[in-house]
Amino acid sequence: MHNKFIPLSVPNLKGKELEYVTHAIKTEWVSTGGPYVNEFEEKIADYAKCKGAVSCQNGTSGLHVALKACGVTENDEVIVPTLTFIAAVNPVKYIGAEPIFMDCDDSLCMDVDKLRYFCETECNFIEGKLINKTTEKNIKALIVVHVFGNMADMVGFIEIAKKYNLRVIEDATEAIGTYYLDGKYKGKHAGTIGDIGVYSFNGNKIMTTGGGGMIVSDNEELLKRTKHLTTQAKSDELYYTHDEIGYNYRMTNLQAALGLAQLEQLEDFIKVKKDNYDLYKKEILEIPGLRIIDFNNGIRPNYWFYAVYVEPEYPLNRDQIIKYLASKKIQARPIWGLISDQKPYVGNQTYKIEKACHYLEHVVNIPCSSNLSKDDVVTVLSILKNA
Repeated sequence: MHNKFIPLSVPNLKGKELEYVTHAIKTEWVSTGGPYVNEFEEKIADYAKCKGAVSCQNGTSGLHVALKACGVTENDEVIVPTLTFIAAVNPVKYIGAEPIFMDCDDSLCMDVDKLRYFCETECNFIEGKLINKTTEKNIKALIVVHVFGNMADMVGFIEIAKKYNLRVIEDATEAIGTYYLDGKYKGKHAGTIGDIGVYSFNGNKIMTTGGGGMIVSDNEELLKRTKHLTTQAKSDELYYTHDEIGYNYRMTNLQAALGLAQLEQLEDFIKVKKDNYDLYKKEILEIPGLRIIDFNNGIRPNYWFYAVYVEPEYPLNRDQIIKYLASKKIQARPIWGLISDQKPYVGNQTYKIEKACHYLEHVVNIPCSSNLSKDDVVTVLSILKNA
């Protein structure tokens, strides 16, 4: 009889976390100063094979300063996905700019073909600016989200961005460790292909610093600008001279200590997640009415979240599955409510949103922690089979 609670996605703190955090406390470097922050930035840049990394308080703050660094202003518009967590879009509003919502494709990431068609038919490209025919505003940037650790079609997005002079901000908050295995961007990590990328180390991510995030780029000017903005825009540190509005967004030394210990284990976490995904996928194929959504071809994903698609022939619908699993002490969740349907965004422009509505009704996320045992996976599968 199964009586253990199986959570959806929780931290795995079995490495040197306590050792490093204890060292930070003993040396009394607990705030945004301290050697672990610089070391963590360097090691993330090395891991992601990019020129540099700038720490921040969370993925949301990283996206905020990424937009600022890319020159987005209150008069601009930014193309965003409707199917993602709301934190990917709220920073557009922090700046006073407006989002335009795009549909997803079958990978759950933004639909590159619809984006291309939108730019061709709903906009004019005038003197290097993409102008929205509906609002007559300049579309300055594109936020691409790598949903659940999948890789969005970066070849297509970069091609469109170059054609229409768009800045590309990669919300790779769920996708540290995901990279291309072949093609034009072989070896390139999610977050390092556009102008600037952001990782999140929230408690439910594949690696965590409690809160915390990281901005990554190959553009040294953007790295310099984001470092300036995240540290209160000091032009003179000794005399506290500030040349613009900055933010208190830098990561603490305690968080970075935790992050370094997590980064040491990241590849092991991904291996466990892959093994569990493969087991889920194989066995779910045998359950009529369920299938696990694939990661895209040609990539090494980080397997962060597992998305189960519920067909009409399965005896339970999305909401019934979540309640049924909860009754068996198994945590599951639906994907996010579409952002374009949320109260703050109901007046914003949307474009041909169809698949996102469909997937919203048919997808359930099931337990995927990196400390999930094979027995736990078998338990979840057994309960799904016996619904």
